Amino acid sequence: MKKLLLTFALSFIGVLSFAQIEGKWKTIDDETGKPKSIVEISKDSKGKYNGKIVQLLIKPENANCVKCKDDRKNKPLIGLEIIRGLSKDGNEFSGGTITNPKDGKSYKTELVREGDVLKVKAIVLGIAVKTQTWHKVN
Repeated sequence: MKKLLLTFALSFIGVLSFAQIEGKWKTIDDETGKPKSIVEISKDSKGKYNGKIVQLLIKPENANCVKCKDDRKNKPLIGLEIIRGLSKDGNEFSGGTITNPKDGKSYKTELVREGDVLKVKAIVLGIAVKTQTWHKVN
């Protein structure tokens, strides 16, 4: 009986962690297909999920977000918050934005975790215009 309860408890914890996005994720460059950066996603005191660049794996043209148009303009890429204000809705995280530091544009975003993969969608007018696949970093 104890083994059955332990198995159930571990399975339950595994299911809960499957739908979480907190942690570090390796982003992939759209043009080269090579790993580009490590983004760390965390939950703030208001229950929103935000993500910031914690490591660059490819040397960028500029170390600052020179094309950003808001409070991130000219801020260093390391530590730059590129995901803001996501809320969890079932297995999906939405209601926030993602900023592309390369062109400074921000998009509505939806994230869905599928195992050790995170599907990151940039949305314009309710349509996913670009989807990236990020990989969990252990």
